[in-house]
Amino acid sequence: MAGFYRRLGGDRYLATPHTAGPWSTESQHLGPPSALLVREMENLAPRAGMAFARVVLDVLGPVPVAELEVSASVVRPGRSVELLGAELRHEGRAVLRAQAWRISGGDTSSLATEFSGMLPEPRMCPVMEMPAEWACGYLEAVDWRSVEGGIFAPGDAIVWGKPLMPTVEEEESTALQRMFAITDSASGVSSRLDIREWFAINTDLAVHLHREPQGSWFALDAETAIGPGGVGVATSEVHDLLGPVGRTAQSLFVRER
Repeated sequence: MAGFYRRLGGDRYLATPHTAGPWSTESQHLGPPSALLVREMENLAPRAGMAFARVVLDVLGPVPVAELEVSASVVRPGRSVELLGAELRHEGRAVLRAQAWRISGGDTSSLATEFSGMLPEPRMCPVMEMPAEWACGYLEAVDWRSVEGGIFAPGDAIVWGKPLMPTVEEEESTALQRMFAITDSASGVSSRLDIREWFAINTDLAVHLHREPQGSWFALDAETAIGPGGVGVATSEVHDLLGPVGRTAQSLFVRER
């Protein structure tokens, strides 16, 4: 089974062409490497009943479509709450770092927040259209469905996405990994700028979860705000087929091309 990454042994992985972003065939979209670091933290000293509550990723440089090394460690151990860290490196240089709070579960079903209205299911939504020149490995490796707006419709947007391949070849991805393969796209689908004329590059991605994600389809109810000084922020509410899962935020570096 094709995947975003091929295992090379030990802590080394080869990024496949399916990770390439729309700007260059040599640089990855942040979705696949985010999923790879989440996978590394999921596999770090796993314990039953623990759930990820927050994951923050900091982009330290372009992530090349090349051989990469990953590592993870427990930054702050704890019986009920623990802080995890992970790093992605290329030729010894760190290109992406992550930290995550993992929290022990409990029964708060009687307190669970209710939500109003379900999004239309993906099968009811049209395929999100994009010009042929923007076809790339990552965009073609995801089934995109538009509820409202999309990548070339400036303004707020609601889109569904489902990765068509696992994080690592010949390995079943978790729902959390599939979700993180999608969440970095909030800034792209809700851009208020013509991305052929402007850069709006995110320096980070923060995801807060109030329940564990389920399934393969994830929706981003996304919006972007741009300030007067070259900085913006993109946010989204993330849904699976059962309803809201959490929220995302990305800081944006905005410049004219």
